[in-house]
Amino acid sequence: MTVDVRPAAPAGVARRRPSAVRSAVRGAYIIWYRDLLRWWRDRQRIVPSLFQPILYLFVFGVGLGSAVGGGIAGGGAAGGAPGGVAYTTFMYPGVLAMSVLFTSIFSAMSIVWDREFGFLKEIQVAPIGRTSVALGKALGGSSVALLQASLLLVLAPLVGVALSPLLVLEVLGLLFLLAFVLSSVGVAIASRMRTMEGFQVVMNFVLLPLLFLSGAFFPLQGLPWWLAALTHLDPAAYAVDALRRAVLGHAGVAPEALAGLSMGGWGGGTLAFRDPLPIWAEVAVLLGFAAVAVGLAVRWFGTAE
Repeated sequence: MTVDVRPAAPAGVARRRPSAVRSAVRGAYIIWYRDLLRWWRDRQRIVPSLFQPILYLFVFGVGLGSAVGGGIAGGGAAGGAPGGVAYTTFMYPGVLAMSVLFTSIFSAMSIVWDREFGFLKEIQVAPIGRTSVALGKALGGSSVALLQASLLLVLAPLVGVALSPLLVLEVLGLLFLLAFVLSSVGVAIASRMRTMEGFQVVMNFVLLPLLFLSGAFFPLQGLPWWLAALTHLDPAAYAVDALRRAVLGHAGVAPEALAGLSMGGWGGGTLAFRDPLPIWAEVAVLLGFAAVAVGLAVRWFGTAE
């Protein structure tokens, strides 16, 4: 026999119960906080995660930049031709997006890890909705990716980009939106995986097309129609384009040269990008991708065993 020792509520006053929305938010917060805490305690992975983007920027960027004459969109090195943009400056927004790409998607690997060690089953039997778990995982992965990518902002002066409070806010907002989309995709895929090896194979199959179709390494201009169509299906392409226009605009690149580097609508026999999309339109497209990715993550995670 158990005795309820809690004080009785005053007459006519019902005992308050936490609302469903409050419980869902609290559950998502707990999962988000757990992922951030695990990242903070495993600081050794911060330096390796930054090494690859820096390697691409200063080794691949400088080497390929010398092959194309040191610059892009102007036919010469920066300062050597009107509208010329140094290749490392051109690559910098793509490197920021690449850092988010790798970190956010692979952060969902913890779901497979938790499944193999039985922790996921404990979460599923806890009084936390699976929607909250999926959203918490997506938010946790995107927060970790944003924190790591923000460290790369210190490299901006080295590639000729002067930081300002407005530019930092624009870049961080776009990076978080991209990270949330990719983290949700990672959660959706991880919810269907049963082994770490299978998850890594699928992720490599997804990552490489997302990276190479994003325009991180080359302008999305004059492409064959089939390649141009594929770039329009890549959420990273819209984020890279918005980041590049924000960064290069603050770097003093001429509007004509910036328009020539921007992603736009269809036009011409090769589906060239002639009319740049407004940044707000690219943000809207990313929000659409985010809604679809979150829907898949919640649906597939809800059926995960």
